[in-house]
Amino acid sequence: MKTVLITGASRGIGAATARLFAQNGYAVAVNYRADKAGAEALVAEITAAGGDAFAVCADVADAAAVDAMAQAVLVRWGHIDVLIHNAGIARQVLLTDTTPEDWRCMMGVHLDGAYHCAHALVPSMVRRHSGSILTVSSMWGEVGASCEVAYSAAKAGLIGFTKALAKELGPSGIRVNCVTPGVIDTAMCATLDEDTRAALAEETPLGRLGTPEEVAEALLFLASEKAAFITGQVLGVSGGFVI
Repeated sequence: MKTVLITGASRGIGAATARLFAQNGYAVAVNYRADKAGAEALVAEITAAGGDAFAVCADVADAAAVDAMAQAVLVRWGHIDVLIHNAGIARQVLLTDTTPEDWRCMMGVHLDGAYHCAHALVPSMVRRHSGSILTVSSMWGEVGASCEVAYSAAKAGLIGFTKALAKELGPSGIRVNCVTPGVIDTAMCATLDEDTRAALAEETPLGRLGTPEEVAEALLFLASEKAAFITGQVLGVSGGFVI
């Protein structure tokens, strides 16, 4: 049985990824922090379709909570094949208006979260000499975004985390890769007005916003045996926004 733990999986890219992996035979651990109803509804949807899934609550910025989550997954299934660190937050604010608390929160979810999850699950992967770790960064982690300095810095950190960990874990048969979504039609974009959405679509060479399902397909590919010789790579899913 193939197993996957997806953080921030109650909605958006995480939920689309959980559905796709379940459809491809994975047992899915659906992590959430606050959206219990969304996570449980997703689990019910997957199990109704004949899949194996369960919801697990943890704030990825909290090391003890992540350790407990990892233990729950390992107790249930005995192993984890794929870890997807998708949990994230976004804020559009000038650097001068970013408080130390805002900065720490942004780093806590994205970077500390990646560290906590990998730290908790890598030992079990090393023992099996098998596993795939995927991080969900952003195109802004590659090129930076005005009024999103903290977000861009955190997402850029994930890219460095991915590349370094890939070198460290390669000899143990574990692959580590990253996807960098562009403007994806999720709840984060729902707050944008139509003019802004249209402008972003126009700025994207493919002429539209991406979908969560398209990011999920990239993640599924990188987790699969089709990508068995791919590690330490950054795959852009931005419709050409960043080239």
